[in-house]
Amino acid sequence: QVQLVESGGGLVQAGGSLRLSCAASLSIFSRYNIAWHRQAPGKQRELVAGIGSGGSTIYPDSVKGRFIISRDNAKNTVYLQMNSLKPEDTAVYYCAAGSIATRTYPYWGQGTQVTVSS
Repeated sequence: QVQLVESGGGLVQAGGSLRLSCAASLSIFSRYNIAWHRQAPGKQRELVAGIGSGGSTIYPDSVKGRFIISRDNAKNTVYLQMNSLKPEDTAVYYCAAGSIATRTYPYWGQGTQVTVSS
């Protein structure tokens, strides 16, 4: 069964940290890149971090130096460590499996809410 399940969202004060987890079924984890996206109310969904099967990573400038994506191959899990959080990081965060190069993601999780208070 194809599955992506996010966890770890919540409410945090500005400057704080959260770690999100994305547990993937083996069929996804072994075949696809994994990327975290977010969508805030009234805004387009945006990529915040991606990781390839070999561990290469990509970040937009908005989160570079604050967010770290990693993967645990033994647990079929990808993590997003978010530090120095800002109110503008507030969004629903989704993990997705697909191709970072072509920006095509056939599989998505249900999302987890992250709220950063000022």
